[in-house]
Amino acid sequence: QVQLVESGGGLVQPGGSLRLSCAASGIILSVGIMRWYREVPGNSRESVAIISSDGTTTYADSVKGRFIISRDNAKKIVYLQMNSLKPEDTAVYHCNADIRDSLNWRNYWGQGTQVTVSS
Repeated sequence: QVQLVESGGGLVQPGGSLRLSCAASGIILSVGIMRWYREVPGNSRESVAIISSDGTTTYADSVKGRFIISRDNAKKIVYLQMNSLKPEDTAVYHCNADIRDSLNWRNYWGQGTQVTVSS
């Protein structure tokens, strides 16, 4: 069974940095688009960054110039380097990916990792 597992969250002071990782495991034939979302209780889930299989990236305006999404296709890992963090970046961060696990492409979500930006 395919799983996405995030790591790297935690507590950081404003202006600090964190790097999130999300590893895909299981029987995987191919990984397509990979994404990071974030969610704050009471708000809808927000798309943060997207990376295609060829490395093309897209960012939310709120994180442009501060966050960098990247991927290691051989290891099936997507990263989110978060710099110059602000209190409003506090959220649960989820990774999401389109994965071909047999004949079909399916969309998978990770459980999420908490990021708290506070002094």
